[in-house]
This record gives sequence, structure tokens and C-alpha cells, in this order.
Amino acid sequence: MDALEKGDYQTALNEFKPLAQQGNAVAQYELGIMHDNGEGVEQNYKAAVKWYRLAAEQGYANAQYNLGAMYRHGDGVLQDGKQALKWYRLAAQQGNARAQHNLGVIYVKGNDVLQNYILGHMWANLAAYNGLDNGKKLRKAIAKKINLNQIAEAQKLAQQCLDSNYTNCGE
Repeated sequence: MDALEKGDYQTALNEFKPLAQQGNAVAQYELGIMHDNGEGVEQNYKAAVKWYRLAAEQGYANAQYNLGAMYRHGDGVLQDGKQALKWYRLAAQQGNARAQHNLGVIYVKGNDVLQNYILGHMWANLAAYNGLDNGKKLRKAIAKKINLNQIAEAQKLAQQCLDSNYTNCGE
């Protein structure tokens, strides 16, 4: 990590690769980042997806989020909103605020799900709770489109979701 932070990508690559091959989720995720951004290696979305998937399947939330983004944008994989939703949801259920925000957007737009402002508000509220400013902005924008009873329902669902440690999130 020190080498990566210093921009010494070759050393980082030499350190991460054997760990990743041994199944270390953090190393797999970091290799995914390096391939995604072309840091120390040629940019290669397919390789990024490979490393993200290995870490994501071990439950690493940041890798789950990034894998969701790869599916959402069609980078290194065929664009697939259902797969994006799956990986975002797994990351969101671990408290990943960016994934929670993206779920909020997905529900507001009705992308690959039935449009649902209440669930959109709930996920935006959780993203805001977890410190994401964009969550606050999204929550505010959604609140302008729904009534007070719907806001109260969304807040109730968000609290229920938190109280259940993200296992009961209105879906």
C-alpha cells in the first residue's frame, strides 16, 4: 500500500500479484484498481473485472461496488443492469455509501427495477447517513417529488434497514 500511495506501481504490482493469486481480497481489489486505471499496467477493463470479481465473491464491499459499476457502464463486460444491481446491493448491504446512492438513483430512474421513489429515498437516506454528500443531494431531490407520508415511509424503511444491519431493506 505504501508503494501504491507513493506512485511506485511496479513495486505495488510485485507485492499485490502473489497475494492476489493466493486469494487475498484486498490485493485482488487493488490489482483491479490498477488495471481499471492503468496504473503500473496497461489499462485493461477485462483484467480489472477479473480481479474485482475474485474479491467481490469473497464479500469485499469496495470490489462489489466497482464490479457493479463495470456492469453498469459495460466496461470489460457486457452492460448488464441486473448484474450491476446485484453487486451494488451486496455492497450497499455492507454499508457502502456509494452503492447505496447508486441504488437510490436506480430506483428513482426505474433502471432494471420498477420505479420507486420511496426505495430511492430510503437508499439515498442511508447513503447520507453513511457520510456521502451526494446521498444528501439525492434525498433532497427525491423529497421534492413525493409527499410527506411517502417521506415518512422511506425514513421508516431506512431505520428498519439500519436496525436489521441491512438485512431488511424494504425489498
